[in-house]
Amino acid sequence: MKFRVIMKTPDALEYALMTAYPVEESASQEAIEVASKGIEDAMELCERKWFRCGELLTVEIDTEAQTCVVVPVRE
Repeated sequence: MKFRVIMKTPDALEYALMTAYPVEESASQEAIEVASKGIEDAMELCERKWFRCGELLTVEIDTEAQTCVVVPVRE
């Protein structure tokens, strides 16, 4: 059986990206700008391809194939 689940995860994407691009409090302005750009670019990609409104993610589960895949956002 196949079915879809829509998950609403406010702030989860942003939190995950901020964790992926950690910046120390004493970091230079250049390091902060590099991390900010990385977060911005990754957020844009994720919102364009998989997340609606930055917080809605749809997955399709197939119990026969035992798979779970992210359903791309339709443009």
